[in-house]
Amino acid sequence: GQGRLPAVLANSFDEPPLVASLEGFAPDGLSVDMTFRIEHLGSFLTELGGKGISEVCFAGAVRRPPLDPSVIDAATMPLVPRIMQALQVGDDAALRVVLEIFEEAGISIRAAHDVLPELLPDAGVITTTPLSPTAERDSVRAAEIVAVLGAADVGQACAVKAGQALALEGSYGTDWMLGSLAQRPDSGGGVFYKAPKPGQDRRIDLPTIGPETVRAAAAAKLDGVVIEASGVMVLDLEGTVKAADDLRMFIWVRQP
Repeated sequence: GQGRLPAVLANSFDEPPLVASLEGFAPDGLSVDMTFRIEHLGSFLTELGGKGISEVCFAGAVRRPPLDPSVIDAATMPLVPRIMQALQVGDDAALRVVLEIFEEAGISIRAAHDVLPELLPDAGVITTTPLSPTAERDSVRAAEIVAVLGAADVGQACAVKAGQALALEGSYGTDWMLGSLAQRPDSGGGVFYKAPKPGQDRRIDLPTIGPETVRAAAAAKLDGVVIEASGVMVLDLEGTVKAADDLRMFIWVRQP
């Protein structure tokens, strides 16, 4: 999928892995070896097997592609009912269907943080800017809110100030949420919080942050960023911490 995570993972291997991209969602800074469509998923899985692929790591952002019934191939036809089911439910439920299809084809799933464990930082405040008692209380409230969002398979992030939700992540994602918050005339303050959904299969779609997230949170006039320990990957940890320190924001890797 799109974004920097696929390239970060690919560059961590001694030998280049096979890179397959869903059509229209090519990763940043990484050459693609194979492009596939949902309508050809059955053929794609057969081709992976023919190349001796037994493990796959899902990485990068994708949106639900439209399904064109006129181009579904014969190998994919038996999967159509399950693909249609996946396209009509929440993200986590949809991904579970996809994982089942891959595993039934004899392909096991490796989590991005299993490939590169340092994507998950240790718990604690990792910036020079400290965490205030108010921010700690707002983080507890934010964790409660995201747990409810996640249970409904809606989002993985929110912004909270003085115990009140300022913004909730939906289908448009974190950047849109923070960008919308930045347009509001509020005086500022509060925390941005991100965590996996309750019961989420952590081999796929684990949330991420990076320097851009910190800068977006600063533009939204928030005081800091809180992520769940062992549940949120940080791309460019050094750059992310530096961005926060430069903006006098905190980053708390919070133990749930």
